[in-house]
Amino acid sequence: MVADFEYKENYKFYDLVKIISVLRSPGGCPWDAEQTHESIRKNLIEETYELVEAINMADPDMMKEELGDLMMQVVFHAGISADKGGFDIDDVADEVCKKLIVRHPHVFSDVKVSGVGDVLNNWDKIKQKTKGQKSISETMLSVPRELPALMRSSKVQKRAAGVGFDWPDAWDAFEKLEEEVSELKNALEADNNDSIVDELGDVIFSAVNVARLKGLDAEEVLTAATEKFIDRFTKVENLAKARGLDIKEQGLDVLDSLWDEVKSFE
Repeated sequence: MVADFEYKENYKFYDLVKIISVLRSPGGCPWDAEQTHESIRKNLIEETYELVEAINMADPDMMKEELGDLMMQVVFHAGISADKGGFDIDDVADEVCKKLIVRHPHVFSDVKVSGVGDVLNNWDKIKQKTKGQKSISETMLSVPRELPALMRSSKVQKRAAGVGFDWPDAWDAFEKLEEEVSELKNALEADNNDSIVDELGDVIFSAVNVARLKGLDAEEVLTAATEKFIDRFTKVENLAKARGLDIKEQGLDVLDSLWDEVKSFE
């Protein structure tokens, strides 16, 4: 037990900073002490998605918990840096405060805007200037490769659309999708793996274009499709069980028949 630690009924933000420091200090927790930015980077991603789940579920208690877990990750990374003589949590706060002030000149300066469109345009221009990006290509390259692929492709497409390099509407994008599907078919027929990888990527990229131009989020669309598949498969499995069938022993023809039957009830 840490002798000088103060127990409270209610804790504040800097109590969290202190707790992380205590955990990483001599006599604290061996696991916490040995962590690095690299060793816990996936924890940050996991906590972010758990927060997104809480938001989707509209569960305020779960949101509070997951926001705390995400905040802990931020404090943890800042603590790791501070322990090595680098930036600390105050430096992190200083950086984001300055960024918010600079990128909201219509609030903190005398810039006039007519609506949200002007706000977003100013944000992009200021961001490009402060990051020293002199071309649209550089803004595309700045979109992290670590983002989910569908999200990243949509962001890149939006950067291109910002200078008019875009399809007029979703129908034109769909025609391109059909073209890419045809090219994928040719690659499959030729059984050329390199071409299959290339053309399959083009198909997915084109599908994201269709979603974007219809105002849809490709990540959410695919998530919904996956949930629909799980739901239908669960019903197929239950239907097979109700008929005394072991799903693992059925051929594709039987499974397809059960699948079609399930779809007919929807």
